[in-house]
Amino acid sequence: MKKVNLLLLTVLTLLCMSACKEKKQVNPFFEKWENAYEVPPFDRITVENYREAFTKGMQEHEAEIAAIVDNQETPDFQNTIAALDASGALLSKVEYVFFAESSSNGTEENLKLESEIIPVLTKHGDKIILNQQLFEKIKYVKENTDTTALTAEEKMLLEKTYKDFVRNGVNLPEADRETLKKLNEEMSGLENKFAQNVLNETGSYQLVIENEADLAGLSADIIAGAAQRAEKAGLTGKWVFGLDNPSIIPFLYSDDNKELRDKIFTAYLNRCNNNNEYDNKEIVKKIVVLRKQKANLLGYKDFTGYVLERRMAKNAANVYGLLDKVWTPALAKAKEELAGMQSIVGQGTPLKSSDWRYYSEKLKAQKYNLSDEELRPYFKAENVVKGLFWVTNQLYGITFNEKTDIPKPNKDVQTFVCVDKDGVTELGVLFVDLYARPGLKTVGAWCGTYRDTYQDSEGKRVLPLTYVVCNFTSPVGDTPALLTPDETETFFHEMGHALHNLFKTTKYHATCDVPSDFVELPSQFMEHWAFEPPVLAYYATHYQTGEVIPQTLVDKMQAASKFGQGFATTEYLAASYLDMDYHVNPSPETINVTEFEAKTLSDRGLISQIPPRYRSTYFKHTFEGGYAAGYYSYIWSEVLDADAYEAFVETGDIFNKSVAERFRQNILAQGGTYPADQMYLNFRGKQPTIAPLLKYRGLEEIK
Repeated sequence: MKKVNLLLLTVLTLLCMSACKEKKQVNPFFEKWENAYEVPPFDRITVENYREAFTKGMQEHEAEIAAIVDNQETPDFQNTIAALDASGALLSKVEYVFFAESSSNGTEENLKLESEIIPVLTKHGDKIILNQQLFEKIKYVKENTDTTALTAEEKMLLEKTYKDFVRNGVNLPEADRETLKKLNEEMSGLENKFAQNVLNETGSYQLVIENEADLAGLSADIIAGAAQRAEKAGLTGKWVFGLDNPSIIPFLYSDDNKELRDKIFTAYLNRCNNNNEYDNKEIVKKIVVLRKQKANLLGYKDFTGYVLERRMAKNAANVYGLLDKVWTPALAKAKEELAGMQSIVGQGTPLKSSDWRYYSEKLKAQKYNLSDEELRPYFKAENVVKGLFWVTNQLYGITFNEKTDIPKPNKDVQTFVCVDKDGVTELGVLFVDLYARPGLKTVGAWCGTYRDTYQDSEGKRVLPLTYVVCNFTSPVGDTPALLTPDETETFFHEMGHALHNLFKTTKYHATCDVPSDFVELPSQFMEHWAFEPPVLAYYATHYQTGEVIPQTLVDKMQAASKFGQGFATTEYLAASYLDMDYHVNPSPETINVTEFEAKTLSDRGLISQIPPRYRSTYFKHTFEGGYAAGYYSYIWSEVLDADAYEAFVETGDIFNKSVAERFRQNILAQGGTYPADQMYLNFRGKQPTIAPLLKYRGLEEIK
């Protein structure tokens, strides 16, 4: 009897294990996500789930395209344009989640799949955008539709869809289309390789310090963080610094050891320029050559002509015109700053680029009796988040309610539901991922979505799932994460992007996007509130005592608010020139990356102590693809955001709700429904000028 029961128990156990195994193998992307906001079940998704979902997603997308092409009804907006916009739902679902995850959790498995799938996705995209039968239907709709019967968004979607196909080569002869496919595939692979090289080289470097005296000048929490990092690396009793910003930046600002500052900064500047497996010089050259070939094939003189046609700038001459207007006063201001620092060290001691931040901090302390280390205790990360939420409430009446039961991609991530001013309407979900994960998380800060907003088949708004990712120093022991003013401003910046995502009311997927030289308007716009006195009074409290930041410190911050703008503006513009010069070059095949970069900068008179914000071999904005021939976008958008903030200043109320509502309705809510310049004009009632930008950067007095 016991043996029978034991056998029966064994059989039941095996059956149960089999059933459980079968249940676990259900791909999460193939089922509805059963939580309140249909958030990805991050803890259940495996690399194989991604791979399988990519394959099925592309298959479904191709079938949906075939259904549009094979439809025997007369092509119209609904059965062709709207149907195309709605196609590829599964593929989009997995793309949004995977590429967000691979950027913030760059495991070996994720990066391997990324390398595998990008060329496949490129082929898939080309197969659709170069489908001539599909294009003939789109063309028919464009030429035979009474556009007066369409909404503004429908008109934009029709125009955008048609132009996308034309600009991507659908009208080329067959041989040229095949050439274009090969160019796109090769470019996508190189751009991905470039980005992974930067991630690997940045993550692999360690400056190991064994002598405690070499830490002189650094704050206690930075030292503790370096010790914690050493502990994780198996270097107990030592201190480790890396090339990620939360580690290297405070080191450059504060460490008294000149040789060590020079050592780590040299490593930073030479990332992917060390003639090793991660070297990017030849990749840069190949990418630029391929981009020009693509532009020429499509009928453009150079890659800037191809890219800028769809941007606010329109052409390279307009970009260079803006850069030149700001360059002259910025360089003059940078030279003034250099002279001030030189007076500290003496004329007989030449300053190097690795000295700039260190002596800039000394100069600021001398001029304003102020330093970042004095301010950081008042900028606890949690308080900065709270302060930003308060600002958005004052402007728009919205609230962010933390919800701990929403699935998270990482244990450090916080999740919030954004609720509109009526206290009822939910606008979307926000994920906040603040802290660095060296070697896994891509450097920098960014905002994206796991799902954009759109209207479903029943006309209901689908809530966006937006995330903000930063690389701030993690809490150490009992000490919370304390941000620098620059990091605080970065968070406000990225939250501007998040608000843009949360406020959009667009119906279609393709009308959600805006040009890259407009997309930075909402983000840079939010930076203006970060250090306004009433905002500081609300959130800037000492992490130990709870004391509100003293008025004396606020006054010093205001006085020093434009300090260092020569350096900041010049290093940014130098990178912008570099990006543009690569893409207008008539003979990129002859480029020697090192020599080209040096000439671009020296020809414009850049002083040797200021390198560009990004050197060629780690310039991800340009060579990963997102801001190719577009890094100028930040300064272009700054003309807009500075002018937009003036709309509040002119009323005497930086929280003027009437102006805020105009900004929300005309800029944030519209997505890409209208041309960017029209949206701005609708908000402001006039075109912007460069004067507010120069004013806020403290450059207006330099002629």
